[in-house]
Amino acid sequence: MSPKRPRLRRTALFGGACAVHMVAGNPLFSHMLFGPYLAVFAWGGLWLRDAALREVFPLRR
Repeated sequence: MSPKRPRLRRTALFGGACAVHMVAGNPLFSHMLFGPYLAVFAWGGLWLRDAALREVFPLRR
């Protein structure tokens, strides 16, 4: 694998994980969307803690 294509590998990894969950018949909201839920909570916590990050990504303009 080439180090110049990390985005492609990441996309393929996430797509493969979603495909496995779909084939296994796992529920959408509890299994397949666990990663995005975790990312939203992690970034939300960072956003609440860091004033510089709130300046970069404000809720209101």
